[in-house]
Amino acid sequence: QVQLVESGGGLVQAGGSLRLSCAASGRTFSSYAMGWFRQAPGKEREFVATITRSGARTYYADSVKGRFTISRDNAKNTVYLQMNSLKPEDTAVYYCAADLRGWGGSSNPVEYDYWGQGTQVTVSS
Repeated sequence: QVQLVESGGGLVQAGGSLRLSCAASGRTFSSYAMGWFRQAPGKEREFVATITRSGARTYYADSVKGRFTISRDNAKNTVYLQMNSLKPEDTAVYYCAADLRGWGGSSNPVEYDYWGQGTQVTVSS
């Protein structure tokens, strides 16, 4: 079992920044890949970013590439999503997820085994 708790969401103006955190517990954090997804009202959950177990490799959706950065601190059992140059279309509930079976790099939500409860990000224009 893995428990994931997100934090750091909120209301920000367009062009601003937020940093999301996801604290993990229950299994050795460095043994699984992590990802961030988001879901806007009326839309399907979409991939945002993923990071491999060691943090050596990261992958991003085209829509956030160059603006968002995923990172992890295995000593703190935490994964982060730094979001810069935010746009109104980034408004969504953001979820972190753990991929216990893969090496990392998957954008498919069905390949993730555990999910956090989500944190709301709202970007005003």
